Amino acid sequence: MNAVAAESNAEISTDGYGDYDFIVVSNRLPVDRVSDADGDSWRRSPGGLVTALAPVMEKADGAWVGWHGAPDEPLEPFDHDNMHLRPVPLSASEVELYYEGFSNSTLWPLYHDVIAPPEFHRTWWDSYRTVNRRFAEAAAEVAAEGATVWVQDYQLQLVPQLLRKARPDLKIGFFNHIPFPPLEIFAQLPWRKDIIAGLLGADLIGFQRPSDTSNFLRCVRRFAGHSVRQQQVHVTGGDGESYVSRAEAFPISIDVDRITELAKREDVIERSKQIRRELGNPKVILLGVDRLDYTKGISHRLKAYGELLEDGLISVDDAALIQVASPSRERVEQYRLLREEVEGTVGRINGTYDTMSNTAIRYLHHSYPVEEMVALYLASDVMLVTALRDGMNLVAKEYVAARTENTGALVLSEFAGAADQLRQAVLVNPHDIDRLKEAIVTAVNMPPREAQRRMRLMRRQVLQNDVERWSQNFLSALRMEGDQQ
Repeated sequence: MNAVAAESNAEISTDGYGDYDFIVVSNRLPVDRVSDADGDSWRRSPGGLVTALAPVMEKADGAWVGWHGAPDEPLEPFDHDNMHLRPVPLSASEVELYYEGFSNSTLWPLYHDVIAPPEFHRTWWDSYRTVNRRFAEAAAEVAAEGATVWVQDYQLQLVPQLLRKARPDLKIGFFNHIPFPPLEIFAQLPWRKDIIAGLLGADLIGFQRPSDTSNFLRCVRRFAGHSVRQQQVHVTGGDGESYVSRAEAFPISIDVDRITELAKREDVIERSKQIRRELGNPKVILLGVDRLDYTKGISHRLKAYGELLEDGLISVDDAALIQVASPSRERVEQYRLLREEVEGTVGRINGTYDTMSNTAIRYLHHSYPVEEMVALYLASDVMLVTALRDGMNLVAKEYVAARTENTGALVLSEFAGAADQLRQAVLVNPHDIDRLKEAIVTAVNMPPREAQRRMRLMRRQVLQNDVERWSQNFLSALRMEGDQQ
């Protein structure tokens, strides 16, 4: 056995209890480093998870465990915005093997229906185990007796079981932000039993969709052999320990108040008008906002749009597509190839259909602050969300929340988790290019009264189920599960 494998098999050592009653464990800390003339400082990350859990942290004396983003740099624990932050160090090699390798070149494509082929390497797996153990040790160190620990996402699926063995006093939750694959796909993973065992260390395992929950429970039956009744798994360990782990869907949402507040701000509204003017005030603006990822269906969207221009059903004189594709995992080969493909497609379409006055596709390979995103939502008449597989897709919900006057139309992939809640969108199978084209035309030409009816119903759903309610629902369910153990 090599040194890495030996470390990952070692038991977690704990020295008593920590000081914090509520612990979040995620791959990244909820802060970004800011460097300026005065030196380095930290600012809160803009993500919805941080927004949802920051108030819980403040009320419950909380700590957040995660990597701070710089390899080969040890960093002492520190406090920021009423949160205690416990950095977990990663070497450059571990970033390559655990994060870029096993997390994003094995698990990510496997969990997204093998849209791209996953790679299975034992060295990646060894690093994944080692890093998961390090995260678990950090969480165990800071957790007070009887604390609640909420582990986040696919990079840390072994942490719940490691924590349960080291600290059986803890209430442990896990939330999977991405899809969980069907049994027939998950079966490809050489370490499938280890992943299932890791997740079953949690008292409560949350998924985005009921279908993800069903997929997980099927895998539990097949590969773990535990008794499953309804959504409860009766786990019996090798040492005779017996407990119940529950799996349930908790669809995540957005910071509704933040989006609606920005949508009503005068400067944001003026910026949205400026965007339309810069595009030549077309009759219709269509918008796509995605990470540049092969799961997002950007290529399918561009193909459909290009064919609509070719068919004459959309004209550059009347319509423009804005495609925001924020940079993502650019060191991974699959993502470099995708960027070349997307930019080549945009160039061909624009070269064919652009005029001196109008452009077919305004392609933006940037990340933008939330204020600019809301201005884009307001400027656009049709939102295109054509993911081939997506855990939720919060962009769809942000667009709906921003449409405070109930205008606009949403074309939404049925393979995005948001399709379960936003049933009044124009739902589509993005693999079917002809139907995707029809969906876009339907959205562009939708009568205003019908568009308002649909948007009103979707906005009601999003406003009633924001990200704070999501976290409250999960944590309430976790407390109930923990109390019943």
